[in-house]
Amino acid sequence: MNLDYLRYFVKLAEVRHYTRAAEQLCISQPSLSHAIRQLETELGVPLFEKNGRNTTLTRFGTDFLSCAQRTLTALDDGVTALQKSARGEGLIRLGFLRVLGIRYIPQLAAQFLAANPDKHIQFDFHSDRTQALLDGLSAQAFDLVFCSKPAPNMHMTAIPVTQQELVLIVPPNHPLSHQHSIDLSEALPYPMIYFAKGSGLREVVDDLFASFGAVPRIALETEEDQVIAGLVAQGFGIAVVPYMDLLLKLDLCILKISAPPYKREFFMIHNTDVFLSPAADAFRRFVLAHGQSDPSHAVNL
Repeated sequence: MNLDYLRYFVKLAEVRHYTRAAEQLCISQPSLSHAIRQLETELGVPLFEKNGRNTTLTRFGTDFLSCAQRTLTALDDGVTALQKSARGEGLIRLGFLRVLGIRYIPQLAAQFLAANPDKHIQFDFHSDRTQALLDGLSAQAFDLVFCSKPAPNMHMTAIPVTQQELVLIVPPNHPLSHQHSIDLSEALPYPMIYFAKGSGLREVVDDLFASFGAVPRIALETEEDQVIAGLVAQGFGIAVVPYMDLLLKLDLCILKISAPPYKREFFMIHNTDVFLSPAADAFRRFVLAHGQSDPSHAVNL
């Protein structure tokens, strides 16, 4: 069915006069009459009838009008939405680790919006663990995720954008509590509270110990860094965790790790097999330009 003819039909139904409808459509009256005849032939029923000098809808035309209006409205809305997307507007769906949601992601999103005041851009924010974020990215639930580096077999593009320093935390009465910094090998004799398997930080801490050929004594395992900090404060063991402001509020000692040298990197990741909307791609490029070089964005101790 010719969409132009459908628009002509709706306009004639509103105006109820061929000459005036043709003028408003910027076409000739014969062209309008031809379009309506073609539409009626295709549908097999008359849509209009004469009523003096005016034209009125038949009962078939009345039934068809609401359908035509809904169809054109849905089509116009779809076209408008796609045109906005093409202009770099629309929704940007971000997934990230909770620690990045405290400052890093909110600052970048606010700065991106400030840099694009003439565009209608919205963000959808979702925090989770690394594996859940990567699974969501694979399922196209996110445009971009910010987390630990994915495994090479996931075939995703991962670019380091910021980092977080790891620290050793111990109870206040622990033999190591008097130190301000520590070689991690000094922590080996003591039982550790460790990140559970499946946590993005499990591999990070494993790699840290493996870098000098060591295996820690694991006393307890759990997924949440906040829970680990709470257990350390109560004397259940010591732990390597990312630095977070919560540590300052608990009764424990924070030791900077002097060796082996290591900082946890966070990556901006997207699925190269999936089309990235213009708005999401603009934010990706914004992060690359601003998220790496500005020290105020770093998640550091």
